[in-house]
Amino acid sequence: MRIVIIGDGKVGHKLTAQLSDEQYDIFLIDQNEDRLQNTVNHLDVACIHGDAMDAEIQKKAGVAKADIVIACTSADELNMLSCLIAKRLGAKHTIARVRSPIYYEQIELLKEDLRLSMAVNPELIVAGEIARVLTFPDANKVEIFMKGKVELIEYTLRADSYLAGLALKNIYQQYAIRLLVCAVRRGEEIIIPDGEFILQAGDHIHITAEQAQMKKFFKKYGNHKHKLKNILICGGGRVSFYLAKRLKELGMNIKIIEKDYEKCENLSEVLEDMTIIHGDASDDSLLLEEGIEKADAIVTLTGIDETNIIAGLFGKSRGVRKIVAKVNEDTRAQMVEGMGIDSIVSAKEATANTIVSYVRAKRNSIQKADVETIYQLVGGKIEAMEFIVQEPTQYTDIALKDLKTKANCLIACIGRGQDIIIPGGDDWIEVGDSVIIISLERKIQILEDILDKN
Repeated sequence: MRIVIIGDGKVGHKLTAQLSDEQYDIFLIDQNEDRLQNTVNHLDVACIHGDAMDAEIQKKAGVAKADIVIACTSADELNMLSCLIAKRLGAKHTIARVRSPIYYEQIELLKEDLRLSMAVNPELIVAGEIARVLTFPDANKVEIFMKGKVELIEYTLRADSYLAGLALKNIYQQYAIRLLVCAVRRGEEIIIPDGEFILQAGDHIHITAEQAQMKKFFKKYGNHKHKLKNILICGGGRVSFYLAKRLKELGMNIKIIEKDYEKCENLSEVLEDMTIIHGDASDDSLLLEEGIEKADAIVTLTGIDETNIIAGLFGKSRGVRKIVAKVNEDTRAQMVEGMGIDSIVSAKEATANTIVSYVRAKRNSIQKADVETIYQLVGGKIEAMEFIVQEPTQYTDIALKDLKTKANCLIACIGRGQDIIIPGGDDWIEVGDSVIIISLERKIQILEDILDKN
């Protein structure tokens, strides 16, 4: 597949690195020669210097033959119009990063005229990710499957966890809750476990279950028995705006601290019944004055990673139950993982993952694979792929215990009509099912690829 990426900023560079690593044919357009030279020095991609609003520059990048054009500069207008030009030149699919709430609220009206295949709002994606994490206080991350019917939660086992020291095959017997541990990160090792696998304190586990079963488990056995109610948000940018609206719908009490007075005024106009504080979230005395010790969760969303980390750690030292910090630089995110911050989010990471998932799903659909969605876990080291079974095959209507599957592949969940099945050996796959596969390989193009044919 030929992919043209417009914009070599943080998101564009991350996309270029990820997609070039997967052997896509990448062309990158940017107006900054120094940035392009740095990319050429590190990645095997074709770089074109120029303005993507110029049709001749797009032609030079081969947009007319492109399968997908991705516009991810910092300017919404440039992204949308560049995609329109690309579509007029013959690009099959176009994706635009659109950050402005005003534009994004009208995106469904604009998509047809702009001929966009997809519009991505980084701040809205991150706000949704944070909201899901705050709904499950024990979770580090929450992914949604099968149109919200199934959840996959990343959860770190504490020393006092009910699961520590338990073999996976005994979970249902002991707790009478249908869930599946489908991936484990133990130190640097990534494991697709079997029933004999014994969990240890410190394991980062990925659990999948039907939504009601997941809530039942964490309500009964999680570390946080009560819902989070009082949320303190540091920073009043777009993520905070989207997040506050969502949390208010969930019945939470929101307080936002923002040092820019104009932003405070704007937020107070659009976010009714919320407390907006004009002040610096890096000021410990202000955080204490505004009741950080009474907060159930603190979410740090300023534009400075260091401020977010320090404010989060201060909240942890004051007994706040849940800490979420926005950290965009990959090296900083890895550095603070074990320092007491429960969840790290990144607009750059969320945007890149959303677009990469779309690209790979589109590639598979071109190859006539019945893939519905692709999710990346553990920094892209594990993939969760949702397939729709369209017709009878060699793996349908056969007990799973009789199917010989590859060692690093797991059938994690089956959706059948309104029923969600966490599969055991006596279950089976039939036509019409949605099937979620967890795999350490990136070679799963069709569902049949999970079978061990040796």
